This record gives sequence, C-alpha cells and structure tokens, in this order.
Amino acid sequence: MRVFHGSTVIVNKPLVSYGRNNLDFGKGFYTTNLQMQAEKWVQRFIDLGKSAYVNIYLLNEQYSSSKYRYKLFTEYNEEWLDFILRCRTGKKDYLQYDIIEGGIANDKVFNTVELYFSHLIDKDIALQRLKYEKPNNQICFVDQRIMEEVLTFEDSYNIKRS
Repeated sequence: MRVFHGSTVIVNKPLVSYGRNNLDFGKGFYTTNLQMQAEKWVQRFIDLGKSAYVNIYLLNEQYSSSKYRYKLFTEYNEEWLDFILRCRTGKKDYLQYDIIEGGIANDKVFNTVELYFSHLIDKDIALQRLKYEKPNNQICFVDQRIMEEVLTFEDSYNIKRS
C-alpha cells in the first residue's frame, strides 16, 4: 500500500523522534493513505511561501499484523476522543503501541474536539457531534525500528502554488 507524508522537505529517511509532541496520536512520524489529504496538508506551507513536498512510501501490508503493537481506531468514538485528549495533554499512552491508525482531527472534527477540550461542551455532546463524521486516515509510527521494517521511501513530488 502507498502512504503519503506532507512536508517542507523530501523525507527519504523518516525519524519518529523528529515529530512534535502532543499530537493526535502522540509523538511519531505521521502518514496517510489518502494522497489528497497530504496535498491539502502542504497547502499551509505554500501559503507561508515555503516549499511543499508530498513524500510517497510503500507500507508493508504486515504493519497491522499481530507481530506489532498496532492500534486501530475505526471511528470517532469515546475511546478515540479520550486517547486524543491524553496525547494532546502530554500523556504518553501512545508509547504502548508501535503503530497507531485512525481518523485525524480535521477542521470540523477539530472544532468539536477543541470545544470539548476547553470544557465548552461535555463529552456526550462531543460524541453526538462526532458520530456523524466519517474518519479520514492517519498512521502514526511511534517506534523507529518497527517503522524501518514496514515503511520504505519510494518517491516525492513538489507541490507548487497554483
């Protein structure tokens, strides 16, 4: 399977340690199986006058096997919401996994999550709003050694301002 990573540079040797803290699934290297999602992500770099690349990787289909500590969130539910909250507030729950896959907090989802995190809506209302959203995709690699076993750089391409 091909996966994609948007960046300001070509990333032919990804590092999980380079990721930012307090992201949806913790610190790690993030990819998506949705090419358009990666292209949309790099638009923010273009808007700032920076270079923008979409890096392409081959992901070994065994990444989700029982060989690895793999966590899959198939929907926006209470487990997903609690996990995101813990990761974004600095808890290191994500370290119990090698690879985490699930929905990303896009603009609509992000608004709901932020309202909940700010205590402007309660969990029941947040979950009610989230149940109508179809999860997109992000795959976070937490363990460098595991990532190197299952992820291989294939190519990259530059996205230019349109």
